[in-house]
Amino acid sequence: MSMVSPRAFSGTRSALRIARIEPLALSLPLVKPVKMSFEEVRCAENLVVRVETEDGVVGWGEAASAPTMTGETISGMVAAVAHLAPLLRGADISNPAAAMAGVDPYLYGNNAAKSAIEMALYDALGRARGKPLYELLGGKRRSHIALLRMVGTGRIDGDLDEAARSKSQGYIAYKIKVGIADPATDAARTRAVCEVLGRDVLACADANQAWSVDDAVKYVHAVADTTLAFFEQPVAAADIAGMARVARASRVPISVDEGLHSMDDLRRHHDAGAAQGCSLKTIKLGGVRPVVDAALLCEELGMQVNLACKIAESGIATAAMLHLAAVVPSVNWGVSLTSPYLAQDVVRGLPAVVRGHLEVPSGPGLGVEVDEACVREHARQS
Repeated sequence: MSMVSPRAFSGTRSALRIARIEPLALSLPLVKPVKMSFEEVRCAENLVVRVETEDGVVGWGEAASAPTMTGETISGMVAAVAHLAPLLRGADISNPAAAMAGVDPYLYGNNAAKSAIEMALYDALGRARGKPLYELLGGKRRSHIALLRMVGTGRIDGDLDEAARSKSQGYIAYKIKVGIADPATDAARTRAVCEVLGRDVLACADANQAWSVDDAVKYVHAVADTTLAFFEQPVAAADIAGMARVARASRVPISVDEGLHSMDDLRRHHDAGAAQGCSLKTIKLGGVRPVVDAALLCEELGMQVNLACKIAESGIATAAMLHLAAVVPSVNWGVSLTSPYLAQDVVRGLPAVVRGHLEVPSGPGLGVEVDEACVREHARQS
């Protein structure tokens, strides 16, 4: 195969060329543990990428390590960025998509690591041009974003307390973590949480691939008369036929998350009747631009969209997701931002959560300031 070096995109003498790319592995503690189907998360292991241009403009990007979702560990992500950095040095960032396409043939997969680089390129480009990210991605449709609040203590009393407290704080969208018990037990917990939340909010459930098809069908039958707006990834990511069986049995629309890593995956789930909507993440699709492209395809296919960070990315990824939420055609299934679950963030200038909502940053690039000293304080050997 003939491959073109990303230096082919170097452009004119005034181009914004990359001088340095630095990957950093961060370990960030959570405020409290989050119970998932396969694990209990107490600390976030994230990749942060620092890009500096020859003119001294600095951009930042981030991606959570998610071995059960993307297959990437934090060590592998750092190694992937280190592998691609020499190929990108000297490349023009005025077209981040072209720069990333230029290096894509040199490293198969590794979408999360690539997404952190791409995010940093867009941040640097926006800062150099004095434009917020949403302008670089097509323009802002909305400024006020409702956050999807996670309910995931793993205990019915804890979940009920979490739901009641979050509702009193003004949140209007919720995700209940299931797949941590048998279908009947999780259905009972789901029903109880939905009753506490009432009918004036968006509520969904997420099994993170935990169940067999038969168990997932038992669950959807048990929650058929609840207020759930959708049920995310009930069975294994590769089991599109199983997803379709659950979808046919369910009155609650089904969403694909772990099974979605490309536009082709999106079309396959749609064509099989396996999902009525999806969760779009930069770490799965390879960056902010691919998320916008996937959201546009969802609009064409009539599929609903949830935008989501992974547990638990910092304000760097949160800012990027807010810009995406401003740009995409629809976010009817909510926006999951995870930096509020961290005990300490690494950014300054991220708007405070007010009544369960966040404003889209309006400054150049991501619109937030990264505390580089804090980043390096939390950096560890990968």
